Amino acid sequence: MQQMAHLPQISPATLVELQADYLRQATALWNAALGQGDAPAATDRRFAAPEWRSNPAAHFMSQLYLLNGRTLGRMAEQVEADDKTKARIKFAVQQFVDAASPSNFLALNPEAQKLALDSHGETLARGLQQLWGDVQRGHVSQTDESAFEVGRNVATTAGSVVFENDLFQLIEYAPLTPQVHARPFLLVPPCINKFYILDLQPDNSLIRYAVAEGHRVFVVSWRNPDDSVRHLTWDDYVEQGAIAAIRVVQEISGQDQVNTLGFCVGGTILATALAVLAARGEQPAASLTLLTTLLDFADNGILDIFVDEASVRLREATLGPDSPKGPQLLHGQELATTFSFLRPNDLVWNYVVGNYLKGEAPPAFDLLYWNGDSTNLPGPMYCWYLRHTYLQNELKVPGRLTVCGEKLDLSTIACPVYIYGSREDHIVPWQAAYRNTQIFKGPRRFVMGASGHIAGVINPPAKGKRSHWIGKSTALPADPEAWLASATEHPGSWWTDWSAWLAAHAGAKKPAPKAPGSRKYKAIEPAPGRYVKVKA
Repeated sequence: MQQMAHLPQISPATLVELQADYLRQATALWNAALGQGDAPAATDRRFAAPEWRSNPAAHFMSQLYLLNGRTLGRMAEQVEADDKTKARIKFAVQQFVDAASPSNFLALNPEAQKLALDSHGETLARGLQQLWGDVQRGHVSQTDESAFEVGRNVATTAGSVVFENDLFQLIEYAPLTPQVHARPFLLVPPCINKFYILDLQPDNSLIRYAVAEGHRVFVVSWRNPDDSVRHLTWDDYVEQGAIAAIRVVQEISGQDQVNTLGFCVGGTILATALAVLAARGEQPAASLTLLTTLLDFADNGILDIFVDEASVRLREATLGPDSPKGPQLLHGQELATTFSFLRPNDLVWNYVVGNYLKGEAPPAFDLLYWNGDSTNLPGPMYCWYLRHTYLQNELKVPGRLTVCGEKLDLSTIACPVYIYGSREDHIVPWQAAYRNTQIFKGPRRFVMGASGHIAGVINPPAKGKRSHWIGKSTALPADPEAWLASATEHPGSWWTDWSAWLAAHAGAKKPAPKAPGSRKYKAIEPAPGRYVKVKA
């Protein structure tokens, strides 16, 4: 009974109020179904098709489902518990509510039923074929995967692989301008999924944009790990990954300093590498750009609900260096499934209904093709990352962590920093990205873009979409909301602001190189290289 007393509860008075409100709304729905009141309008796109409205039973069922979902959500909101427990309850309740939608079941979906009748069962036959295809692929298809091929119509910017080791290939892109900036530009993408999120199509490629702006661009293409490298650690990704890439770019270009960019966990790795080098007395970065990157893990967004001491210990016991079977891989499909269920209606059930119940082939969409091209991670690297960042938030604390034999202090990175966050990002909340401004000591610029984790970043100027916010002054108060209150909204892409900032740190122009690499680092193969084509 003492243990029961500490379980999350809803106060009796609140529960009575919720019950009364539920009965009132349920009664109104029932009366409307009997023609004694106005039926509520269909505002949920899952039930927007006319078949839901024209079928009284289906309409009543959909509206009752929405009422039940709202009520369960309100109950989860009113649970008396700590913030993390409440967030976990809300997440679990929402997962159940989304899975239980009548639109997800053929027997309850009048739209899918009508399609089946009108097509004499062809939609069901196609749906079963697509279901079987997805079973063989091991995941729900979000796009027509046959429409894309890496190197053919995604990741097509011309270039050459000029270096490789067991962890990554380094790509140098062919210049698009007769002259380039003296300082080269190195991009470190996330090692979750693949680098070509930055090079999807020519008209939405950040890589091609940077090349066209006159930069000599190098990109890390991480290897998709297999069992031969399952033992790799966070230190390996820093020393043999980011630091090795910096060294090679310095040697090829003949420049002591390079401009650098890190995206998501790639930014975390890059910042760690620069702090390691700073501890060794080196400052190789002329500038650092961080896109939707966490360095202060005090607010991890929705991902925080998956991380606690017990869950990290479980990962360490099954994947880490001291697990009974030795280090193991975290398989890419597990990560992909987790990220999809962060937005289940958009990234799971929408495709279950369309692909299987309606027999509709998913449309060809480059971003979703990339999203499904998952990667593995070495268990030791992943476990270290989980414990020391998401769980213990030690990366931001000067001297707390030792990486590659050096005590880390991110504030010793002595270069201008451009920090970007996306306003609707559920993986790296913009407020969390903004907190990076409090870590560095040198010149800093923070810009917030519209949309989410990926769509906010991949927003080329020519599209004329969305907007971004820039502070009216260079002041960066500790409170992100205080910064936002004084920021100004600008239409269009943030890329133009960043490009002007980057050019100021890129040095004078000089003739573009006539060939990739150097005498020591000769071209190995054309971009995008072999590593990016390896499937998880």
